[in-house]
Amino acid sequence: MCGQNVVRSVMAEAIAKHLFGRSVYVQSAGVIAGDPDPFVATVMEELGLDVKRHRPHSVADLEEYEGLGFDLAISLSPDAHHKALELTRTNALDVEYWPTADPTLETGNREQRLDAYRTVRDELERRIRARFKTAR
Repeated sequence: MCGQNVVRSVMAEAIAKHLFGRSVYVQSAGVIAGDPDPFVATVMEELGLDVKRHRPHSVADLEEYEGLGFDLAISLSPDAHHKALELTRTNALDVEYWPTADPTLETGNREQRLDAYRTVRDELERRIRARFKTAR
């Protein structure tokens, strides 16, 4: 989970799905649904991962369409962490907070901004591999 389901959580979802395939159900959401970020597609494509068809979802969307039968929610931003903790009032799930920089705050030229996105992408991959001990 992140703020708008357009950057950090999209990256995390794509990486986890790539690493685990269908052996684990993975879905991302944001506190609200924002507008897709083209820099995310660019840096994920560098790893051979296509996120162009991703449509942002809010937590409310997941509740409405899928229910919240998750075992674990990983929040990547303060507002998402607050929302995840709210969910534990009515749902039995574990919540982990992985504070993750927001690359949209980077200013500078295109390459500097893409580097900020790459840094977040690589950190998320490292954390996912370490937390779930994936073999891929």
